[in-house]
Amino acid sequence: MEGEEIRFIQGNPKHPVNKGVLCAKGNAGIMKQKSPAKLTQPLVRKAGTERGDGEFEPISWDKALTLLTERLRKIRAHDPKRLAFFTGRDQMQALTGFWASQFGTINWAAHGGFCSVNMAAGGLYMTGQSFWEFGDPDWDHAKYFMLWGVAEDHASNPIKIGLEKLKRRGAKFVAINPVRTGYQAIADEWIGIRPGTDGLLALSFAHVLLKNDQFDWEFLSRYTNATQLVIDAPGTSQNGLLLRDESEALQVWDQTTDSVASWLESSHDNDVEAALFGEYTTAKGVRVKTVMTLLAEKYLSEEYAPENVAATVGVDAATIERLALEMAHVAFKESITIETPWTDWTGRRHERFIGRPVAMHAMRGISAHSNGFQTCRSIHLLQVLLGAVDSPGSHLAKPPFPKHIAPPIKPAKSMAPDTPLSSPPLGFPMGPEDLVIDANGEPLRIDKAYSWEAPIANHGMMHMVINNAVKGDPYPIDTLILFMANMSWNSSMNTAEVQDMLREKDEYGDYKLPFIVTSDAFHSEMVNYSDLVLPDTTYLERFDTISMLDRPISEAHSACDAIRQPIVALDRDVRPWQEVLVDIGTRLGFPALTNPDGGAKFKDYKDFITNWEKAPGIGFLAGWRGENGDEHMVGAPNPDQWQAYQDNDCFFEHHLPPEQRYYRFANKDYLEWAKSVGFNGHSGPIVMELYSEVVQKFRLAGQGLYDGPLPKHEVDKQRLVQYFDPLPCWYVPLEEQRVDNQKYPFHAVNQRPMFMYHSWDSQNAWLRQIMAQNYLYMNRERGEALGIHDLAWVWVESHHGKIRCQIKLMEGCNPDTVWTWNAIGKQSGAWGLSDDAPESQKAFLMNHLISELLPSKEGERGLTNSDPVTGQAAWYDLKVNVTLAAPGETGSYPTFASIKRLPDMATPATELRYHTHVPVNLERSMEDALTRGPLTRGDKP
Repeated sequence: MEGEEIRFIQGNPKHPVNKGVLCAKGNAGIMKQKSPAKLTQPLVRKAGTERGDGEFEPISWDKALTLLTERLRKIRAHDPKRLAFFTGRDQMQALTGFWASQFGTINWAAHGGFCSVNMAAGGLYMTGQSFWEFGDPDWDHAKYFMLWGVAEDHASNPIKIGLEKLKRRGAKFVAINPVRTGYQAIADEWIGIRPGTDGLLALSFAHVLLKNDQFDWEFLSRYTNATQLVIDAPGTSQNGLLLRDESEALQVWDQTTDSVASWLESSHDNDVEAALFGEYTTAKGVRVKTVMTLLAEKYLSEEYAPENVAATVGVDAATIERLALEMAHVAFKESITIETPWTDWTGRRHERFIGRPVAMHAMRGISAHSNGFQTCRSIHLLQVLLGAVDSPGSHLAKPPFPKHIAPPIKPAKSMAPDTPLSSPPLGFPMGPEDLVIDANGEPLRIDKAYSWEAPIANHGMMHMVINNAVKGDPYPIDTLILFMANMSWNSSMNTAEVQDMLREKDEYGDYKLPFIVTSDAFHSEMVNYSDLVLPDTTYLERFDTISMLDRPISEAHSACDAIRQPIVALDRDVRPWQEVLVDIGTRLGFPALTNPDGGAKFKDYKDFITNWEKAPGIGFLAGWRGENGDEHMVGAPNPDQWQAYQDNDCFFEHHLPPEQRYYRFANKDYLEWAKSVGFNGHSGPIVMELYSEVVQKFRLAGQGLYDGPLPKHEVDKQRLVQYFDPLPCWYVPLEEQRVDNQKYPFHAVNQRPMFMYHSWDSQNAWLRQIMAQNYLYMNRERGEALGIHDLAWVWVESHHGKIRCQIKLMEGCNPDTVWTWNAIGKQSGAWGLSDDAPESQKAFLMNHLISELLPSKEGERGLTNSDPVTGQAAWYDLKVNVTLAAPGETGSYPTFASIKRLPDMATPATELRYHTHVPVNLERSMEDALTRGPLTRGDKP
C-alpha cells in the first residue's frame, strides 16, 4: 500500500502453493479493486417496476436484513424447502452448507454440479481421492505425465511450476485435449482427441496393458477389491453384489484350501492365498467370479482394441498402443524407490516406498460430459492397473484426502419447521435407499439431485434450479438466494430463456420465482434480475477462511489452510457475505448461533470461526489452536487464533513426516493420524473399488431386482441399466445420441483463458487489454475446405439455438471440434463497461446454444442435459453446424438490451493509467536520445 492505494500485488514466496508466483489474475487484482462495477450499497427493486429493468432504490442494511429475515422466518416456520440457496465459485462451502443445514432446507448446493462433480464422484467412489483439488501429480519424481482435458486456467501457477520441473528432469509430457493451447502447447506429444471420447481411449489403454500382461499384480491384490468375489446369479437381487459371509465380511477365494475366505483374513494371513482370477462355486452353491476376472473379460474384448476405437477417438491405433506400452515401460522398468521404512495397515513393515512414476491429471474436459463419471473412473482404472496411485512419481492425494469409499455422509432428506437438518444437504448415497425422494419416488430437492434422474449428484444441480422452480417441478419455491452465481448469463445453459424464466409470471400476474436475492461484489447481469441486492466485499477487503473443512490449500505432503485479511479499507456501504450469513442466522435463532436465551453466541464472523467446533477440538482453522495457541490440527479454541495466522503469513502448514507421505490408503501411521484429526471416521484401510457395488445396486434397481426402492418411470429404469455399469465404461454422450450428427457435425467446447476467471476477471481493465473479444476457433484445414477464412463472420447453430460470431483458423485443433473462450461476452451495460464495449458488441457466449434439457423424445418427460449418474452439467456435449454469414452480416448475435446502471455506480473507465503518486516523466527529444548517453544522477532532464 501507498497511503490508501494499492501500490502493487506480489505473491508470498513462503506460500506452500504458489511459491510467490502470480499469474495475470493476481497481478491485475488492483483493477478488480478499482472496478467501476463494484456494488456500493444494498438495493431493493422499486415497487411497481419489472424485474430485469434495473429500477432499484437504496435501502439501509438494517432494513434490508429485516426484510429478508422476516421472509425467511416465515418460510422456516412453515416449509423450509421453499428456500433455495445456491452459491457459485467460492471457498466458503463449509459455511454456506452449515447455514443451510441450520435453516433446515435441503435445497442448497454450490457450483460443483456444473463444474466438476464427475471428477469428485468418479474418484471418491473408486480410489478415495481424485484429480483437481483432491490431489496433485508428484512433480518431483514423475517420469511420464499425462494431462487429460485440463484448460490453461486450472491451477495455472502450480501446474506451470510443476511442468517446469518435469521439463528440467527430462520427463515426458503427453497432453490429451482437442485443442493445443496453454499447457498443451509445451507438451512433448499432443493427442488431439475427439471430445467426449477420453473414456474410450483410457479403456483402450487398459486393453493393451491387460493383453500384454503389463499390470501390477501385487498392487491389485493388496490394495484394491480385485480379489473380492462377485455373485453371478442373473435375474436375482443378488446378481453383481459382492459375496459376504453371515457377519457381512467380504470374501475371496483361497487357493490353498480351494474355498472362500475372508478378504480381511487374506490381507493379514499369508497362509491365505487369494485368487486374482477365477470362477468358482461356493459350498452353498453360489457361483462367483473375482472382480479381476470380470475386469479382464470386459476390457480384453476386441471392442476396446486400438484398431476398433481409433476412428471414434480420433487417434490412430499405433499411437494408442505405443502410449500404453510407454506408460507400462516407465511404471515397471523405470520404477523408483524412496528409502523410507513404513508400516501398512496390517502391521507389515516395508523398508522402502516403491513408486510407479507415471502421473496423470484431469479436469473439466473430462467432467463436463454426460459420460464424465465413467470416464473419470476409466482414467483411475488405468492408474490402478499401473500401481500408480499415491506412490512416488504418481498422482498424490492432498489432505484431507484420501477418504474411505465413499465418505460416510448421507444427503439429508427429512425436514421439519424451525429445525436444523440431521445431516448435511449433500452427501454420498450408498444405494437407492439413500436417495432424496418421497414415498412415491419423486424428487424432494428443487434441482432433482439424488433422484432417479441423477442418483449420485454429490454437488447438487445448480443449473436446473431456475428451470425447475419456474415450472413448479417438483414444486414451487418462495425465495431464491444466489451468491456469486451469474445465473442470468454465463453460468446458465440456455441464457436467453433463463432470463425469460426469471421474469415469468403466473395467471395472477405474480412472478413464478417470487423473491430473488443476490449477493455479489460486482454489477453482474444477475443483479438486475434480483429483488434484493446485498453487496459483497472484494477479497482485499475482508477476513476469510480457506478451511480444511472445505476446499483447503493443502499440498501432497502438507495439510494446509489459510486466511485472508483486509488490506484495503472499505469505501462504500458493503458487507462480507460471511458476516451477513452469521447475522441472519443469529436473527433467525439458529441453534448453533444462539444461546438458550436467544442471544447471539458469536459477536461476528471472526468470533464464529474462532469458537465454533464441528467436533471437540476441530474447527474451521487448524493452526494455532489450544488456549495458548500451541496446538495444531486439534485443540480447544484459541481467542488469538486470527492474530496467529496474521503473524505467520496468513497460512498454516503441517508437514507430513516422511513415513506418512505415500500409500496413504494403506499407511498405518497416516490412517491413524487422519482419524485423530477428524479427516476419516476410522483408521481402517481405504480399499480401492475397481468394481463398484454401489453402482451395481442402482443397476439392479433399474432391472427391478433390488431389495429396496425401485424407479417407476421407464426412462429412469432404462438409464440405470444402461449407464450404471459397476466397472468403468464408455458410452456416446447423451446429446450426441439424440441429434442428427450429419446436420451438426462439430463438437463445440469452451474453456477459460489463463488470465481470466469467469465474469469476475473478464471485466478487469488490465485483463481486458489482453482479450476483449473472443473468437470461434476451427481447424485450419477443415475451415478452408468449407470456404471459411480467418476473421469471417459465421453462424453457429445447435438443436437449441443460433449465434453469430467471428472465426479464427488454427492448426492445433481437432478437425471435428470448434471452441472458444468462456465468459468474455457480456450484456451491454453490465460490469461497469461502456454500452458499446467490444465484449457486448463483438464477443459472444456459447451458452445460447446449450439447453438445460436434452432434445425431447415423444412421450418422455424433459430430462436434464447432464450426466445420468451425477447430474454434472454436460456443457461439452454440444454439437453444432458452422456456416458462413451472408455479406454484411457482422456483429455478435444475439444481442440484448443494455442493462440500466445502478444508483451511484461509477462511470466506465475511459483511461487505463493507474499510479499511486504523481509519476516522474523524463522527456527527451529524439535527437538528444540518439546523441547523448543515458541520463545519470545530476543530469537535467
